[in-house]
Amino acid sequence: MKRSFLFFALFVFCFSFLYSQDEKQNAKLPSVVVKTLDQKQINSNEFSNDGKPFVVCFWATWCKPCLAELSAMAELYSSLQEETGIKIYAVSIDDARTVSKVKPLINSRDWEFEVILDENSELRRAMGVNNPPHTFIIGSNGEILWQHVGYAVGDEEAMIEEYKKIAKEK
Repeated sequence: MKRSFLFFALFVFCFSFLYSQDEKQNAKLPSVVVKTLDQKQINSNEFSNDGKPFVVCFWATWCKPCLAELSAMAELYSSLQEETGIKIYAVSIDDARTVSKVKPLINSRDWEFEVILDENSELRRAMGVNNPPHTFIIGSNGEILWQHVGYAVGDEEAMIEEYKKIAKEK
């Protein structure tokens, strides 16, 4: 009895895991109104990169791994743009208490990314982001092609390799 229950539980777990992975792979970038750094409203379905895939990184000013990830990517960004045409949308999930720190931080670090403000966390919730940093590669049709949660030194290299692979396929 115990053994059959264990097998059944394992089967249900594996099936639900595979089903949830399949759902995530077919997921699309949701349509949510957010703001640019200069407070202009933009719909997330307007994010684009001239028919090429693009990257969406969720981050916050108070998140040390986020700052490390974006700083590492910023060092490579210009050469990557020339090589691959990559475009990064850095989506800040800072709320009303901390959003005033975003622009000074961006200016002090000289990041060239497109910075988006998700003050109400609507895009974050719609994309299932629980903890930043959370990075996505989005296809030109809005399909979520790859994602990674967290950051350790070198993770940016894995994302770049994945981006290059996806860009070649598309």
